[in-house]
Amino acid sequence: MSETLVLAIVAAGTGAAAVIDLKTRRVPNALTMSMAAAGIALAATGLGPVGLGASVAGCVLGAALMLPGHVLGATGAGDVKLLAAAGTLLGPGLTFKAFVATAIAGGAIAVIVAVQRGRLRQTLTTTTRLATGQAAATEIEQPTANNRFAYAPAIAIGVMLAAFVW
Repeated sequence: MSETLVLAIVAAGTGAAAVIDLKTRRVPNALTMSMAAAGIALAATGLGPVGLGASVAGCVLGAALMLPGHVLGATGAGDVKLLAAAGTLLGPGLTFKAFVATAIAGGAIAVIVAVQRGRLRQTLTTTTRLATGQAAATEIEQPTANNRFAYAPAIAIGVMLAAFVW
């Protein structure tokens, strides 16, 4: 029963975050904080599949893994909080797997968005220049670049893969 509840919270929370992010380009604090509170409460009462220590560790790990992307301007603060909140429900092991799956899903979505916007070559060139130190992150952040997209759907895919598959 506890795993079913956790899976329901993960699916509803990350699914709602993805839909809201696609519409508003924001992930509401009320949603992420509610998910985190549910994860901590389930762990503290022994009703969740992870203990309190693992719940807190999952939260910290989720935030730590997403924070560099936020500092570089690649993701929003809501994205950081979303993976951290999911981490309270998953624990550190599944949170790390969710992050890896999120990165893969995010890369796939980025390619799809670049193709739809007719800028695949430009995106790949700029990304290569950034990765090799030939460009600054500010080059990607230019308002005329048209390369931003909602990242909560990638997080939802990664978290759900971790929760349901692993």
